[in-house]
Amino acid sequence: MSTDPMTYASAGVDTRAGDRAVELMKEAVGKTHGPEVLGGVGAFAGLFDASALKEYRRPLLASSTDGVGTKIVIARAMDIHDTIGQDLVAMVVDDIVVCGAKPLVMTDYIACGKVVPERIADIVRGIAEGCLMAGTALVGGETAEHPGVMAPDDYDVAGAAIGVVEADALLGPDKVASGDVVVAMASSGLHSNGYSLVRSVMAHAGWTLDRHVSDLGRTVGEELLEPTRIYATLCVSLAATVPGLHAFSHITGGGLAANLARIIPVGLAATVARDAWQLPAIFDAVAGAGNVPMHDLESTLNMGVGMVAVVSESDADAVMAASTAAGVPAWELGRVTADDGRAASADVVRGAKGVQGGAVYLGGAYRV
Repeated sequence: MSTDPMTYASAGVDTRAGDRAVELMKEAVGKTHGPEVLGGVGAFAGLFDASALKEYRRPLLASSTDGVGTKIVIARAMDIHDTIGQDLVAMVVDDIVVCGAKPLVMTDYIACGKVVPERIADIVRGIAEGCLMAGTALVGGETAEHPGVMAPDDYDVAGAAIGVVEADALLGPDKVASGDVVVAMASSGLHSNGYSLVRSVMAHAGWTLDRHVSDLGRTVGEELLEPTRIYATLCVSLAATVPGLHAFSHITGGGLAANLARIIPVGLAATVARDAWQLPAIFDAVAGAGNVPMHDLESTLNMGVGMVAVVSESDADAVMAASTAAGVPAWELGRVTADDGRAASADVVRGAKGVQGGAVYLGGAYRV
């Protein structure tokens, strides 16, 4: 038995590397801090001055937490780590804004096999940039080194955020009515869902990350690492300025129909006209390369729609114009009507993720 002294470093944890990572990320994190953030980087807890909430008559706090799934495998394989931070912010804050809440603060957690300061700093810089896009302060985080549990180059990220909304301004299914218009807001690509399917398709088709696909206009790796679009500032602005805005749905795991069904009241149905938009090339490429059945594709990927707004007919044009002006293409996806009780099939979804919601009818064929 060795008599050499055992240290934390010999066990695989390098606290100095962790300190170096913090120094590298401090400037980026600090850029997300307004006067409401107290204490700066390095405190045990992030402090946010909530005195502005006194202006609310009945403030409701909204919270969300998420990660980026197996998209992180692509980031590690390509040794590109900053874009995954934007993905993380999008997955968290865009869940908060669906109820009309403004995201205030966010924290992150990074677990890794070995702290590589430059890599950790890249991840956090990406998170900070995403927070700037979302108008959200990054007030804290944690990096944990897990030698023996994770391989040296392995890491995973997660985040959580808190927002606020006035109680009488809360958006949701209770405001949705027959005659409302369903407005689609374009995704930037696959976003951060369905990568287990996509990676399986890649393996089946023999695709490599450096493979150039003419229909995509770039390599497979570049397409798969396209950052998730952040809708937060756009949605917060729409919620504050469009009186007929009734609900949002963030299109993530489960696909378009299942997530839309979560905000449709029982007794009503929303149509989705598949031919209302051009299917982005990456979705057709995945379907073709893996011979993926349409139902499986639709229930896994966003199909080019990252956020949906349900709005009164009189305000639908205003929502689409504001979205387009903000650089997010938008179009009418369908209408809300009475549910005709159509039997369940691959083209009908009712409720999802524990929500006893209304129906979504999928009709037509995608334009590719």
